[in-house]
Amino acid sequence: MGIKLYYTTVTASRTVKSQQSEMMRILDSKSIQYELIDISLGGELRNEMRSKAGDPTAAPPQLFNEDQYCGDYDMLCEAVESDTVEQFLKLA
Repeated sequence: MGIKLYYTTVTASRTVKSQQSEMMRILDSKSIQYELIDISLGGELRNEMRSKAGDPTAAPPQLFNEDQYCGDYDMLCEAVESDTVEQFLKLA
């Protein structure tokens, strides 16, 4: 599978929860299949996400196409507004 959404099931942050839900809603509404990767299952998954993103402080949710970094919640929202989601996700 190409698109990967790194997220967490363990967070007290309402912002993170709502951003994750909104990202899933956007992908679902565009019929884009994606794989969910829960970084709360182990520190190595969090480190993998941060390494791929090139940011040692990156927090979920983060989107990738295989190992290529696409962006975070704000970047996806910008792509939705400019109708460039497929390009953002490196699908086009």
